[in-house]
Amino acid sequence: MNSLASISALTTDAGARPVGWQVQLRVDYVVNKVMQTHRGQSEDAVKQEIQDQLRVYGVVPNKRQVAQYATAISVLPPTN
Repeated sequence: MNSLASISALTTDAGARPVGWQVQLRVDYVVNKVMQTHRGQSEDAVKQEIQDQLRVYGVVPNKRQVAQYATAISVLPPTN
């Protein structure tokens, strides 16, 4: 039978998160929001909107990552 972890071990393990996790949450939020509003639009328009929204949340956009997201969102069928 395995021994139980102490409370202090649980709190330190639960508090350990990878560096940049908040930034990635903001990127995910912005990409999902832009995906709902800009799907099917030109890649340049999608890219610009992602960059603008990321800057609102204090995130300096990674150009390569933004380009990949913009390409994927621009090929989605527009919402009606």
